[in-house]
Amino acid sequence: MAPTRAWLERHDAGCENGLDGLDEGVALSSKITRTLTEGQRAYEAKRAAKAGMSLERWLDSKQRQQESEARARQKAAEPPKVKKNTLFSRLMERAQKPL
Repeated sequence: MAPTRAWLERHDAGCENGLDGLDEGVALSSKITRTLTEGQRAYEAKRAAKAGMSLERWLDSKQRQQESEARARQKAAEPPKVKKNTLFSRLMERAQKPL
């Protein structure tokens, strides 16, 4: 398990890099847990236990799923690409028309 931000602040006060080298996943999960209320944290802990995961892994997977859904919505909102009407495509259109 990676050290938490609070642990690093207490034990690595003299480090020249500070918290810049902190693993991004740990920073995200600690950020999420700080924004949850006590009741929300308990609810998510129950769901994580039911799924057989730790709370941090559960919150990380939930965050990744939300990000992938946001990317899918953004991709669906983009206008469709317009195909160029090339010589070959025009010939194929004529070949498909009845005589």
